[in-house]
Parts: sequence; structure tokens; C-alpha cells
Amino acid sequence: MANHIEKFDAIVIGTGQAGPALAVRLAKSGRKTAILERKLFGGTCVNVGCVPTKTLIASARVAHLARRAADFGVMLDGGFHVDMKAVKARKDGVVKQSNTGVTDWLKATPNLTVIEGHGRFESATTVGVNDRLLEANEIFINVGARAAVPEISGLREIEYFTNSNMMDVDFLPEHLVIVGGSYIGLEFAQAYRRFGSRVTVIEMGPRFIAREDEAVSKAVEKILEAESIGIRLNANCLAVSRKNNGVAVNVTCDGETEEIVGSHLLLAVGRKPNTDDLGLDKAGVTVDARGFITVDDQLRTNIPGIWAMGDANGRGAFTHTAYNDFEIVAANLLDNDPRKVSDRILTYALFIDPPLARVGMTEREVRASGRKALIGRMNMARVGRAHERSETQGMMSVLVDAETKKILGAALLGIEADEAIHAIIDVMYADKPYTVIQRAVHIHPTVSELIPTLLGDLKEFV
Repeated sequence: MANHIEKFDAIVIGTGQAGPALAVRLAKSGRKTAILERKLFGGTCVNVGCVPTKTLIASARVAHLARRAADFGVMLDGGFHVDMKAVKARKDGVVKQSNTGVTDWLKATPNLTVIEGHGRFESATTVGVNDRLLEANEIFINVGARAAVPEISGLREIEYFTNSNMMDVDFLPEHLVIVGGSYIGLEFAQAYRRFGSRVTVIEMGPRFIAREDEAVSKAVEKILEAESIGIRLNANCLAVSRKNNGVAVNVTCDGETEEIVGSHLLLAVGRKPNTDDLGLDKAGVTVDARGFITVDDQLRTNIPGIWAMGDANGRGAFTHTAYNDFEIVAANLLDNDPRKVSDRILTYALFIDPPLARVGMTEREVRASGRKALIGRMNMARVGRAHERSETQGMMSVLVDAETKKILGAALLGIEADEAIHAIIDVMYADKPYTVIQRAVHIHPTVSELIPTLLGDLKEFV
């Protein structure tokens, strides 16, 4: 490490969703700022997460619709096939555009120094990168997370994919076996089934996406089963081995062995923070038992002058929460606007087709809270647009506090649910009663037009 110390006003470690926007704000505020990136500008979302996976999902949807073309009176007499090299090339093009956009934006920003290399704390105010030593009184951590690799017997002896190296695939797996029945695993499962692979999803729990209510999990399971995706739940003891130029997954260890044999294996069992090689101990920064950096309601660590944003702080695992972390830090530090993480309403989506969109509390959480509530439930078959597009799978549910009339949470599973949910999100942020939407006039024919109807037929929640 060089003896010479380069002095900055601010250092940002990582270029995920929060880092670049904050670095630019800091630089524009007059702070001499450095931003460090060890690998890919734009972080997980741009390179191996949201952007590429949703691009693949878009291609898979086109393949799905092509197979159903005759249902709409469109005859593809010449047939069609999926060119996976072309699918990957399209995905790579979209990713490159996003990655290049972030890189060029940062490098063109005055008062901002871009350094490519792995930054590690040497003290609470110094960061080493390559052979340089940087010093600043304000340091912001935005290092993200990576795929968790579980302890599975035999895993070290075989090749496998995670969401990251799955992005390098330019062929069609004959039979893709996916371990993990949550968001990442299910999105890949449906996409590759639609591309033409056989797909089996193995989940150790009793149902998919365990954080959701059972009715939602079962509805998602039904959607995937309808596309001939194999499902194995309650896989209580996993072991893997090579077999027939592929991989065999044993899903039970007690009594008779049950074996699922596939050509390729994808692990999708969660994420872990990239905090184990940051030198946080030298800075005195506290992490929890899982390695997430402990932060307060304004994303400050236990060490004055150090903040943590994005997946690494354990306060949100989504692109939109990471960007909101930037907004919170910038508001408090630069705008004299005391924003807090606790002001944020939990919302996210599962981008299978049709998508699941969620906001606020689940039915299980409302029941556990003991509060009096009302609930509205309707099937997507009530939606005109769903019938027009022959996509009537799914349901809507919304929970309302019986006393305050405020919306507590909602789950929308169906065509365009990921957009329709925002009508509910915005009223929740406005802290207004459900009657604001219930009395609104929505455009026909849309998915959102069912929401006032849903809220007009509330029942006691028991």
C-alpha cells in the first residue's frame, strides 16, 4: 500500500443502484468525491439481476405467445424456434447499454474520480484500493450482495449455475433443475420452460415463496404447473452427484432415496452481502450475524461518517429500495430533509407471467397483529382485459384497517398486476382511506378498474 494519502471529501464504495446517484450528488455539492468499483459498473441489477433477467423473461413471453398464436386466430404455418444465442445477444445488448450508461455518466461528472479496484477499509477514514490509499471524512458503502451457495453434499464435485453465471448461457438446457422455490428460481423456471427446456423446481419448504400467504403460494404453484414445470416440495435433505453427463439431485435422506436427474443445476436459494472482504473490522463497523451492516433509520452505521446503502445493509433487497436508500442519505445530508427508512412501505414483485405484486402487510401479518380488518378478494377472471387477452389466471386481495379505513396491504396476482399495484401504493403513501380509490373512476378496459370494485365489496377479515 502506498504511503501517500490521497485526500477526498467523500468516498463511495460500489456502483450499484445507490452509489452512482449519490456520488454525482456529492460531487455537484462541491465535495471532492471518489467512487470505487471492483468489477461491473451498475452492480447486480444492471449486469446479472433485474435488467438481464427481465430481458430474458420478455423473450420467453414472446415464445409463449407464439405457441398460443392460433388461440388468437394468428397462424404460424411455418412454425418457429427459439435461437438461444440470439436471445443471449439481445440480453447482452440491453445490459451493455445500461452498463455503459452508468460508466460514462460517472466518468463525465466533474469533481468525481472513478477508480476501478477492490476497496477495503484501512481505518474509519481511510480506504485502500489497488496501490492507493484514500482518505475522507464521509464514506458510503454500496457493495450489494451475491448468490448464496448452500452446504449441499456433493456440490463441490459438480458444476452448477447461480443467477450470475446463468447469464452466460447461450444454449437450451435439456432439463434444468432449480433448487429454490422463491423469486429468482421461479422466474428462471418459467422463462426456461418457455424457451423449451424441461424444468423441475426443488423447494425444501412445504410451499413456494414462503413469505407470502398460502393462497398466493398455491396460486403461483398452479400457474407454473399449468406450464408443465415439475415441482418437488418438502425436499428435506439434499445431495447432488454427477450422472449421465448431467446432475442427480437426491431430495430425501430418510428411507427410500428419491432422485431427480437433470442436465444442468441452478442454485437459487437466497443472497448474502458482499461485506466479508471490506475490512469493516478495521473501521469498527458493526455487522449482524448474517454479515449485513447494521444501520439506523437514516442509514448511518455505528461509526460517525460511514453510511451503508443497498442490499448490504439488510434493510431491503430490491433495486427500488437501494435507490430509495440513496434518496434518504442525500435528503438528510444535502437537503436538510429528515427522511427515514421507516417511512418506506414494503413493496415488490415476482416477475413470473402473470406477475405477483405485493405491498404492505400479508394476511398472516394482519391476523397476527390482532387488529380488526376488512378484506376484499376477487379473481382476475372478473377483469375485462384479462378475458380479451385470454390471461385470466390469478386473483386480487386487499386488506383494510376496519377502524381507520387505511389500506394495510394488498396482493395482486395477474396480468399487469405489477403496474396496477401502484394505484394502491400511492394511496398508502398519501395516508388516505381506501375510499379515495373506491370512489375513483378508472379507465375501462384496464386491470386497474377492478380495484375500486374490489374495495367496494369488503368483508370482515377473520
